[in-house]
Amino acid sequence: MEYIQPRPSSIVAGLYTVRDLGVDVSILHGPSGCSFKHARLLEEDGMRVLTTSLGDNEFIFGGQEILEKVLRYAEKEFSPKRMAVVGTCVSMIIGEDMESAIENSGINTPAIAVNIHAGFRENIDGVIAALEPAAKAGWIEETELERQKELLHAANMTEKLRGAAYKPYVKPQRGDLKHVVAQKLLECVKSGEKGIAIMNAKKETAYMFADVLKALWEVCPGADIEYVANLEDRGLPKVRRDAENIRNGLVDSGLHAEYTGALDEYGATGDILGEKILECRPDFALISGVPHAIPPGYLEGIKVFSVTNGPRQVEPLKEFGHDYVVVEVDLHPKTLGVREIVPSEFGDVLRTMK
Repeated sequence: MEYIQPRPSSIVAGLYTVRDLGVDVSILHGPSGCSFKHARLLEEDGMRVLTTSLGDNEFIFGGQEILEKVLRYAEKEFSPKRMAVVGTCVSMIIGEDMESAIENSGINTPAIAVNIHAGFRENIDGVIAALEPAAKAGWIEETELERQKELLHAANMTEKLRGAAYKPYVKPQRGDLKHVVAQKLLECVKSGEKGIAIMNAKKETAYMFADVLKALWEVCPGADIEYVANLEDRGLPKVRRDAENIRNGLVDSGLHAEYTGALDEYGATGDILGEKILECRPDFALISGVPHAIPPGYLEGIKVFSVTNGPRQVEPLKEFGHDYVVVEVDLHPKTLGVREIVPSEFGDVLRTMK
């Protein structure tokens, strides 16, 4: 056993991936309570999530007819451009043929079957399970499929080396007090120290992590700070739209950052960002999003202020030399369904100290 703490579900990972692929309606083929929280959250982001609500009878006799019925209902009720059927543990155990159900349902909407269940140790299996049929259906190029696989494995390795999976159990913590950390950060700026502010965020979480950079810029517009953000134009459809929205938001605020990496490359940008830090030779670094992607060797000799949304990320960040760590609690639900930068707690604390 590698972990004895809860880990992200591969079923949920599949759901988020079909959303990024432009799916309008996703059908969970399993019990009504499967992935309930995330299904509700994803509806806030514009994707309808239905369920076949399998019960005891279907566990024995199968639920293919129910799935076909729900597929027809979804097409008629929502007129989607794309649909996806996402598997669960139940559909896997009883051996449901979801591709056959799509074909036999008679729907005209392009649809894919994501054969996944929660019995995978790594949630990236759910992402790959969604991307492979998408490539087969022509929704993405084979080159993008291979790119995504490389990025997923890089992100996974980052979590195992310096993230919440770096040991079997990591105690969740709330991090340092935001007003204390903000005060320390502003002391660095006011004393004339040189800084670098980096956003290296995962997908839609960047809508809030970008606000950390935006707030620092608003409070210290003339400071000697270099700004870097992973907002290059690459990735799946939604990822690219999110990056464009955030770029526009930063520019509108007067902040012109250097774009290094894309929103789906957060786990593979560590050395590139590390080299940026060496080039800048700062006295301090502010890193929001996935700070642990940057190997600690690049951060030696500078004060490091990190902003994460993972309570289990506090311990490893501290262990690997980050001086101050703050946690943006409930960031994820606050960044679903938005199309512009949203205020962060840490950013707002900085603003009060202007």
